[in-house]
Amino acid sequence: MKPGSTTLITPRLQVLSEDQKETLFLSALEILEHTGVRVDNDEGLELLSGAGARVGPQRRVRLPSYLVKEALENAPHRITLYNRQGERVMHLESSRVYFCSQVDGFYLFDPEDRTRRACVRDDARLGAILCDALPNIDMVSFSALFSDTPAEIAYLLGHKDTVMNCTKPVMHGTLDLLTLQDLAEMAALVAGGWEELARRPYYVHYVEPLSPLALPDETVAKLLFCAGRGIPLICGPVTLGGATAPVTGAGNLASCLAESLSGLVLAQLKRRGAPVIIGGVPTVMDMSGMTMSYGAPELSLWSAALTEMAHYLRLPVMGTAGASDAVKFDEQAAAESAISCLMAALSGANLVHDVGFIEVAMAASLELIAATDEFISLIRTIMAGLPVTPETLALGTIDSVGPGGSYLQEKHTVQNFRGNWFPTLMNRRSYEQWAAAGGQSLADRTNERVRQILREHQPEPLPPEVVAELDKMEETWWQKVS
Repeated sequence: MKPGSTTLITPRLQVLSEDQKETLFLSALEILEHTGVRVDNDEGLELLSGAGARVGPQRRVRLPSYLVKEALENAPHRITLYNRQGERVMHLESSRVYFCSQVDGFYLFDPEDRTRRACVRDDARLGAILCDALPNIDMVSFSALFSDTPAEIAYLLGHKDTVMNCTKPVMHGTLDLLTLQDLAEMAALVAGGWEELARRPYYVHYVEPLSPLALPDETVAKLLFCAGRGIPLICGPVTLGGATAPVTGAGNLASCLAESLSGLVLAQLKRRGAPVIIGGVPTVMDMSGMTMSYGAPELSLWSAALTEMAHYLRLPVMGTAGASDAVKFDEQAAAESAISCLMAALSGANLVHDVGFIEVAMAASLELIAATDEFISLIRTIMAGLPVTPETLALGTIDSVGPGGSYLQEKHTVQNFRGNWFPTLMNRRSYEQWAAAGGQSLADRTNERVRQILREHQPEPLPPEVVAELDKMEETWWQKVS
């Protein structure tokens, strides 16, 4: 007997063969074992040397392959992230895909007058409120490049304002180890204590190796602190083809993977089972303008390949999508964001960051975040595949309607049409209907939605006693820089 439904195949993208994956992994091991990485941190050097790595002049460390393989055996294959209420909301494993916004940069397009201006502290609050309301943005990140606050405490202020206005998980880096330590105390307060923060983490820390093949002192210090405290961390280099990595895809990926794996090794030496997400931003330098490209097809292709490598190694992975090289939210930004998000989803990247970056990561657009939320909704409909069951086949309804009939009045249509995808920002009206409704562009409608959310959405507040403690913490931060 045949079952009531058939096997569901969801769409997938594959860009590497099995022998290519093996070759790339072995090449990364070759880089680590023979070329090595520079480690500018004393504790990191001691951990590596004590485990059997060879430490040479200028702090260059050559990692034997067995250290990488031991780290792969000890590292968790799945990482669960929580919201600030302690509920499981993200499972970084297999091909599950989640999207993370980037709500600021050096500049922001103000949603009220749509002009480009320097970012200020309040932009973290605006971005948090917007992302809290958007159903397909799973996580929030910010750069803390505020023009109106001291850089030493900007990340602390941004994190406080974000968790007060958004319940979703948070991801970002910090300026230095001291800032990370203060931030971790704040995160522990929000989570309900150090043990709860490690058991139910809502915060992921992002560290970057300094490409090519260097691990700065602060990077390693932050990495080891997070590993020791059980705070999930991303070790993700920016490998810029032709500048900080080979210009070719294979060379770029091998270098990117080697750098990310060096961080994995250090984390596992510090604490076996430390939650580490590998990944990176493998892209190209546009030689015509000497700029890093976020809209390059190579970024989407190489990120997909890096995702396949993480799946090959059974590690959670960070991807990059939803960003653009456009200088404002326009047709180019929409196209580059949608295409890159589709590629990320098809490849199965677990944590896809930088949704909202424009102008080569110099600026952010709340409108691009809101529009990409709709693109992700569309993409998730595609990714769900096509169920074939007695209900979806509708053979009885086909027979009832017969040749030349209409399905418009059928019960099957009424019961199932809401299962199809409907846009909220993109247009399906005729020209006449569109013109009669005001003739708004996608940018106009998106800006209108952003402003409506910022006016009307009320995030769930933190308990008053937690807010009071956060305010006390902020007083001490300001005292440090006064």
